[in-house]
Amino acid sequence: MSQLKPLSISFIRLYLLALLFFAANSLFTIILPLQSEAEGIGQAEIGLMMGAYMLTCMFLRPYAGQLMGKYGPLTVMRGLLLVHVLCLFLYTLSGVEGYIWLRALQGAGTAFFSMTMQTGIVERLADQDRAQGMSMYTLFTMVPSLFVPIVAMEVWESGMGWVYTLVVISIGALTLLVGFNVPLPQETEHKKSYTLTEMFKSFAMMGRSRPLLISSIVMLLGSCIFGATATFLPLYMVSSGSGSAGLYLMIQGIVVVGCRFVLRKKIPSDGSWNTALISSMLLCAAAGSLLLVLMDWVGGFVYISAVFNGIAVALLYPTLTTYLSFVLPAESRYVLMGLFMSSYDLGYSLGGLLMGIVIQAFSYQVMFVVCTILALTAVLAVWGSKKQMENTPKNTSFSI
Repeated sequence: MSQLKPLSISFIRLYLLALLFFAANSLFTIILPLQSEAEGIGQAEIGLMMGAYMLTCMFLRPYAGQLMGKYGPLTVMRGLLLVHVLCLFLYTLSGVEGYIWLRALQGAGTAFFSMTMQTGIVERLADQDRAQGMSMYTLFTMVPSLFVPIVAMEVWESGMGWVYTLVVISIGALTLLVGFNVPLPQETEHKKSYTLTEMFKSFAMMGRSRPLLISSIVMLLGSCIFGATATFLPLYMVSSGSGSAGLYLMIQGIVVVGCRFVLRKKIPSDGSWNTALISSMLLCAAAGSLLLVLMDWVGGFVYISAVFNGIAVALLYPTLTTYLSFVLPAESRYVLMGLFMSSYDLGYSLGGLLMGIVIQAFSYQVMFVVCTILALTAVLAVWGSKKQMENTPKNTSFSI
């Protein structure tokens, strides 16, 4: 299979597809909670609805790895894009009562999309270019956050349903047009498919693979913070009358995109574990959450929180994903990476599910205090495993 460059025309098409695919999620992340609250839905129910997206992802990630081994990334991509477009069309017809099911369907498509894209990056790029490819891919998944939150707020405040319908259908049509024939491999390198029994056995690998366990714990805690912030920040700022959620998310998006582009070559692409780098990202997440706790007191300085959170969002996921792509055994890499990605999905879901309950029982400020504690807990996990992680050899073999 021929290898490409991270900035080749073929890979730019992949990045553009990622931008369009995640633009839809960025739009719904803003509009669905606002629409639900306007119709009297509580924070816990909103958290459940928004969490259904990543919860579905969590369960389907390993299965996505299985199907790619059987049918190949290109075939899987075409099928999931059809499901994605159908889901977007149904959003334009559904009321609030159907949002939870559509979020679950959208999450199913995302589980297959991210696994398929990252498989293409791993198999079509040379080892030394892999971190750049991962960083550029995740960069383009965040580009929508530069402009979609502002568009979403304008659509919401306009109150014109036809504008919402036009935007959603346009995104779906462009996604299908760009993505149906992208340059993904017809089959994976090892051409291996897994039975469901083997797939479920992969969950036991967490106890036997220190890199997989620690990376998953760190990603779980980090993504819980990201999920809580994405779900409840717009409601928090609207209810308090302090700050602009659209501006905050735009600043965070600018930071994410800037970091992923400027620092894409700084992410280790040799299978090494960088304790200091990963800890610094988690400390940024802690600082960002703490500033949101103090929003009523810091005033305009709250937007510094967007900078801190943007750095954490930008670098944590691609750093851990690239690391695992080197140290996990090649013969079971995609199922195990799917398991790791499930920890991201679970954390993101819990950020909506559990933090919604915290808000209803206490307050938004207490929720962001909990987020700060989670980030510091992840830092302790990273430093507590420093010696074992930094001495882990590549492609550690163990059987499923």
